[in-house]
Amino acid sequence: MKTTFLKRTVRRLRSYGLNLVLLSIITGLFAGVVVTFYNICTSLGEGIAEEAYALLLEHPAFIPLLFLALAAGAILIGTLTKFVPMVKGSGIPQTEGAARGLFRIKWYAVMCSMFAGSLACVFLGLSAGSEGPSVQLGGCAGDAVAVTLRRSYMIRRLQISAGASAGFAVAFNAPITGMIFSIEEAFKSLSPAAFICSAISVITALFVRNAVRGALGFSVGFSFENFVFAEAGYADMAFVALGAVIVALLAVAFYYAMFAAKKAFTKVTFLGGRGKYLFPFLIAGVFGLITSYCIGGGHGFIDALSTGGTGDISGISVMGLSVGISIAIIVVFRFISMISVMSVGVPCGVFVPMLAVGAGAGALLSVGFQNIGMAPEFSDYFVIICMAVFFTTFVRAPITGICMVFELTGQFKNFLPALLGITIAYIVSEVCHLHPGYERMLAQFIKSEGLDKNVKKVSVTVTVMPSSQADGNRLRKIIWPANGLVTEIIHPDGKTEVPDGATVLAAGDSIVFECETDDEKVLREYLEEIVGNSKTELV
Repeated sequence: MKTTFLKRTVRRLRSYGLNLVLLSIITGLFAGVVVTFYNICTSLGEGIAEEAYALLLEHPAFIPLLFLALAAGAILIGTLTKFVPMVKGSGIPQTEGAARGLFRIKWYAVMCSMFAGSLACVFLGLSAGSEGPSVQLGGCAGDAVAVTLRRSYMIRRLQISAGASAGFAVAFNAPITGMIFSIEEAFKSLSPAAFICSAISVITALFVRNAVRGALGFSVGFSFENFVFAEAGYADMAFVALGAVIVALLAVAFYYAMFAAKKAFTKVTFLGGRGKYLFPFLIAGVFGLITSYCIGGGHGFIDALSTGGTGDISGISVMGLSVGISIAIIVVFRFISMISVMSVGVPCGVFVPMLAVGAGAGALLSVGFQNIGMAPEFSDYFVIICMAVFFTTFVRAPITGICMVFELTGQFKNFLPALLGITIAYIVSEVCHLHPGYERMLAQFIKSEGLDKNVKKVSVTVTVMPSSQADGNRLRKIIWPANGLVTEIIHPDGKTEVPDGATVLAAGDSIVFECETDDEKVLREYLEEIVGNSKTELV
């Protein structure tokens, strides 16, 4: 018995353990290089866009040229998304779908298109972040490694998820958040293989990121250096609860407005459907000329909301108006920009723009709450909590939200207020019947691209072979094909069992797997990768 167990363990280490470790290192290297250079380019692009808009304000006679450039860019981006639909939007829903095995991507086409398309949006001054595209670029890097080295479809899924984790971690310099976001969004569960692949890719990618940025003279850190995070008092907790409810309701309004606009834009058909891309581009031009805080992802805007622990926000002004009115204008402008960008499907990130809206709303509430008793020194942390609340309400990924607060602030002493705010956000999203934002966008993408036309429900029975991945493993630790479920296990003695996640499979068991798929042959190959087949080598 011990010998059999030892041989089985050695086989698994050789076939899955070391194999996945090496693949994940390569994925981390590739993702680290691509995403690091991409983020450097977007950072430079935001600076160039802000300078260009400022120069146009000094020479208004050239402003019409800006809108001509925006119109041309809109048509080009519309054409790009028509030929490569996988780059529509931030790319996160498509990456999730590929990681779950719902469809396959052509990594080279998607990577090049998203890199160029989203970068063009940044240079043109759209309210575009780099984090969403970073996730997709990382996922493409993982897919590239698995495809190039001719690995199975299951390992391909693992590497896409690992690459996506690495892309997120590089963009934010937040390794834990990157891992949790990918696992929470892609697999909806934690498996040892997914964790190992993501952890190794993230570690490798961050080493690459820091080395490249340091060598080129760029800052290695990503933090809110001007924020001072004071510990919350008991009285401040009431303000956290009230603020979380208000910001969560704002996120609910954004959710329904965005999907309503998305439905409306499907009816815009002029220029072969490309005409709808004019709306977000021209809106970006107008808002960018009014205030530079509407250009780019929103890092600058979030940093400008810091008070240094004084509770007094200064330095933000739109057309000479007061700070409070200026922040309100920026929040409204960014709210509208995000709706137009996401509903049309412009290939650019909305992750940080969402955080910027939440942070701006939190800053406005902070000003009001200080007048009725909130400690001024708590205002900076209050802004960060509201930022995470907006994100959590829309995405419905509370664990990611908690980790994001801790990693971006470096503060663990304020666990209770952060937990309170994010919990309230999740409750509000539940009460308001919000389906996870990226989930709904993924479902709409699959339907709009006709990826579900040939899908049918099939039932496949396979037998667990000795020393296979399934032999001796629990059901929940195995990454099964998407949209499927093990409905029955038939033991060698003829007895049947309805399994749960804790059920342990053994050699000789026949499993009945029901799944929605458009290719039964691929499904069988996937299952044989898990359970082995008649040609499986016995050890």
